[in-house]
Amino acid sequence: MWLLQLPPKLSTPFLNGFTLLSLSSKPTSISTPSPPSFLPPIKAMKSMQGKVVCATNDKTVAVEVVRLAPHPKYKRRVRKKKKYQAHDPDNQFKVGDLVLLQKSRPISKTKTFIALAAPSRGSNNVSIQGDSSGELSIPLESQQEP
Repeated sequence: MWLLQLPPKLSTPFLNGFTLLSLSSKPTSISTPSPPSFLPPIKAMKSMQGKVVCATNDKTVAVEVVRLAPHPKYKRRVRKKKKYQAHDPDNQFKVGDLVLLQKSRPISKTKTFIALAAPSRGSNNVSIQGDSSGELSIPLESQQEP
C-alpha cells in the first residue's frame, strides 16, 4: 500500500514525537480596547485607526485609513488611502472623529469592522503649575515686576 503508517510507539499526533509543555494553558492576551459584547473580536487582525468621513447612514460610518507604502518604481514612501464601512451601533461618531477599527464577523455585505473610540492624542499632556482653566501660569513680560 502507498499509505504512510506511523510506528506504534509514537502516541502523539506529531510526527517526530514533539509535545508541547502545556497544552491546557491558554496564551495571555494583549490588552486592546474590547468591542461590544454582542460581536466576538477576531484577534488575528490588527486594529486600524482612521478618520470618519461619512456618518449619514444609520449605525454605519465610513472611515478613511491612511498608510504609507513604498512606490513600486521610485521606492519613495507615498500615502495610500482606503475607506472602510464600520458598525456604529449608537451613532456616536461624527465626521472628523478619530476611531479605531476592530475586525469582527461580517455584519453585512460591506461591514466587517466595529468602530471604537480612539484615545485622544493629547491625553498625556503635563501642565506646568497647572490651573483648572488650562492656562499656563507663566507671567508675561509686561506683567513681571522690575
